[in-house]
Amino acid sequence: MSFKVRSSKFRHVYGTALKREYCYDNIRVSKSSWDSTFCAVNPKFVACIVESAGGGAFIVLPLSKTGRLPADQPVVGGHKGPVLDIAWCPHNDNVIASGSEDCVVKVWQIPDGGISRTLTESVVDLIYHQRRVGLVLWHPTARNILLSAGSDNQVVIWNVGVGEPLIHIDCHPDIVFSASWNFDGSQLLTTCKDKKLRLINPRSGEIVQEAICHEGSKASRGIFLKGGLIFTTGFSKLSERQYSLRSPDKLDDPIVMVELDTSNGVMFPLYDPDTSMIYLCGKGDSVIRYFEITAEHPFVHYINTFQTPDPQRGIGMMPKRGCDVSICEISKFYRLNNSGLCQAISMTVPRKSELFQEDLYPDTIGDIPAVDAEDWFNGQDAEPILISLKDYHQPTRLPTASEMKVAKKPNILDKPSANKTVKSSPNNTTAPPVAKPQFNQPQQSIPDDIVKEFKEEIRKLKAMIVKHENRIRALEARAAEDTTDTAKDSGDSVHKNNDLNDLEIKDNDTEHVDTNDDDD
Repeated sequence: MSFKVRSSKFRHVYGTALKREYCYDNIRVSKSSWDSTFCAVNPKFVACIVESAGGGAFIVLPLSKTGRLPADQPVVGGHKGPVLDIAWCPHNDNVIASGSEDCVVKVWQIPDGGISRTLTESVVDLIYHQRRVGLVLWHPTARNILLSAGSDNQVVIWNVGVGEPLIHIDCHPDIVFSASWNFDGSQLLTTCKDKKLRLINPRSGEIVQEAICHEGSKASRGIFLKGGLIFTTGFSKLSERQYSLRSPDKLDDPIVMVELDTSNGVMFPLYDPDTSMIYLCGKGDSVIRYFEITAEHPFVHYINTFQTPDPQRGIGMMPKRGCDVSICEISKFYRLNNSGLCQAISMTVPRKSELFQEDLYPDTIGDIPAVDAEDWFNGQDAEPILISLKDYHQPTRLPTASEMKVAKKPNILDKPSANKTVKSSPNNTTAPPVAKPQFNQPQQSIPDDIVKEFKEEIRKLKAMIVKHENRIRALEARAAEDTTDTAKDSGDSVHKNNDLNDLEIKDNDTEHVDTNDDDD
């Protein structure tokens, strides 16, 4: 009997944990029981929710600052209650949103080098919810659009640029566990504590479809895939962990429903639209399972399992812009352990060639928004603007004078635009305008004590240079004197040798004359 082997570029994907010196240690990981990933990463920073006395906080570390953290590590700590969820803005790597038990959503702006002291002043506070906010989610294509969901069963879509709510969705009878935008941000998918999966029109708040997600009472998760399908994780009646694949037209009839194990940790599905791979990371698990979604039966193909010795508390997935294409890295995760270690895990596809592998890296989602907040609210949809990773590590950024225009109010989160070589998706019917900035970032002022410290270091360096220059001149002069004395001594020795030779010659002549006289 012959067996047909499935053809795929990602049948052999291997995970590698980086050494401890390239990870982050001594993190006071949050002890909150809320089902959140507690970690968010982007190509510049890694952020982790931590324990904090007297309120809620999270740390933000540049990717290059690895190793053991000091006990007095600066934090972002403006919340009055524990932080439950954080999310980096997909269009600005310096902006992060956080939701907390104090019922407030805050948006922060992080300097490029990270924070040098505790940050307590946010750029904007979004106040609407009456109970704790456990979910924050940015829109994938529209500029300044942020979604938040709280324990008051309310979902609010904000225009962060002016700090006001655009849309209020009140269709959930219980706590919202998860939310996900589709590829162009025109539809919203939510899972709720009432065990239902809802497909919602985000502009009107109307329910398009709803169905039972998983029959278990524990938390479920749902995400949109690039092609429009829906992937969910949850529990059965017997508390067995499951995953399913569904069509948005028939939510109540899953294409695939598979039982994994009997663990009680909530599974977080992390999706890579470029490779159609899904990584299942369970809270409290010591493994990461990964699958490939295809159009062939059984549609969800198991690939492998990455095993670690310690259970994970939280996990964050790096956007494809932050992966290292030189080593064929297709995904990268930052995994939080209960011991306080944030471990970096690299998923790679082995290749012998060191050239750019175009089949592994199709054009991916960039950091430039496709539509403005006002245009999206008025009904305009656009697929994400795509970029090539071949030359992305050397982008060309040119400032432009364009600014965001929103309802006669200034944008409080402006920065210079990023002008990169981009490609528009072939299915994108809306031609994106010239790259506009998401935020015009105000120039960060440097504290006086840091300026004084730099000036003192420069003064010391100048003094040291002058001291070394004087020493070098003295050594050169001494070397020149030694050379002159050596030459003089050599000349005197030559003269003395010549005189001795003359004396010997004269003596020999004298002896010769005396000998001749005796013979006569």
